[in-house]
Amino acid sequence: MSTRMNSRTRPEAVIEADPDIPVVRITREFDAPPALVYRAHVEPDLVKQWMGPRSIDMDIHVWDVRTGGEYRYTALREGEEIAHFYGCFHRVWENEKIVQTFGFEEMPDAVALETLVLVDLGDGRTRLEITSVVESMEAQAGMMASGMEVGINEGYATLDEVLAGLDGAGE
Repeated sequence: MSTRMNSRTRPEAVIEADPDIPVVRITREFDAPPALVYRAHVEPDLVKQWMGPRSIDMDIHVWDVRTGGEYRYTALREGEEIAHFYGCFHRVWENEKIVQTFGFEEMPDAVALETLVLVDLGDGRTRLEITSVVESMEAQAGMMASGMEVGINEGYATLDEVLAGLDGAGE
């Protein structure tokens, strides 16, 4: 099972559920070098600008991106708390890879192990490859049915804008 964003103006996120094991893979390309895509994932002020659907704001409580670090944030809609997320950064390779857990307080038994890999495509382009391992095929089906593609696609479209503003800044 996979979904693609229908848009002629920006790249599509590909979200695929493995049919045999409880894994979800997300792939998206960006017109920015790996160092900028990495920076947008590790600097909390940047993460707040793009993560999630456009209708959601983030209140980041902890964002300690390092091997052994942790994170915790709350998703807000019109100032009201709607979801709480947390996890730990198992291992971080600067500008290359992040291995982390992903937890959702409203479903405490559904913790995923996620690996984010930044692939340098050359010419200032990066492919982000995310592999999310969940506990069961039922959890995978729930993840795919959750509407996460809206948050992923809207968030990555906003990330394109954030990256365009960073291009050359501080590098």
